[in-house]
Amino acid sequence: MKKMHGNLLLLTAAFIWGFGFITQTVAMDHIGPLTFNAVKYLIGGVTLLFIIPVLDRFKSPGEMKNNDNAVTVKGGIACGAVLAVASAFQQFGIMQTTVGKAGFITALYVVIVPLLAVVIGKRIRPLIWLCVIMSAAGLYFLSMKDSLRLSHGDLMVFLCAVSFAVHILVIDHFIPYTDGARLSCIQFFTAGLISLVPALIREHPVFTDLAAAVLPLLYSGMFSSGAGYTLQIIGQKNADPAIASMILSLESVFAAIDGFVFLHQSVSLRELFGMVLMFAAIILSQLPEKSTAAEM
Repeated sequence: MKKMHGNLLLLTAAFIWGFGFITQTVAMDHIGPLTFNAVKYLIGGVTLLFIIPVLDRFKSPGEMKNNDNAVTVKGGIACGAVLAVASAFQQFGIMQTTVGKAGFITALYVVIVPLLAVVIGKRIRPLIWLCVIMSAAGLYFLSMKDSLRLSHGDLMVFLCAVSFAVHILVIDHFIPYTDGARLSCIQFFTAGLISLVPALIREHPVFTDLAAAVLPLLYSGMFSSGAGYTLQIIGQKNADPAIASMILSLESVFAAIDGFVFLHQSVSLRELFGMVLMFAAIILSQLPEKSTAAEM
């Protein structure tokens, strides 16, 4: 039951992120990528400052005592630093490649997560490897309409995918000992401040440009960041990292659906096949393991 609840939270995060692609595109018409990252993460941190006291009312005294404040701070800083690096690679990479290739390469963290998990000593059962391959193939059919020839921008986006994979595993390491909302809040302020310094130096943001992008910034800060990443952190508490990465990669599916609904973009049979393949991989990954060994 806890795993199902965690997977539902991850699915909700993927849905929120999928719609965020539209707002991100609009915001980038007015401000630079580093400014966008800095402002949205700081908004996400401020949003959680108001939400955390509300969430605390629903927690038992035992839940509060089980959280290690020192580990929460350390974990939040670590997650925020990785998130800032991943977001910077993504933003600069998108500016130098096509949207389809960027979406596919970024979501390759679905493959990188289990590979890195094996490197650090975790076991991935054979069924999950099959699901990972199915999910990556679905991503290809959904996102890739261009040549596989790699550019400098593609390399930047690939480094973003590696960074997001590390981000998932860092969360997996810290979340058992921390409060998810507080970890997420510290993460946002860390990522926002790390992004703010180069943004002020390189992009010189002005108030009029920020005002022009206020609506997409508010969505990206309050929902994509504040809600989305917090749901990811809380959801991962009861989910295996490899399965979590597959569920989160559905943001590409939701982005395509949002583009169809709100931007009247067409969806081809090839893209529909990719979506079905990804959903099938996630459903298959939920089958229980026959042996009594731990999944990972």
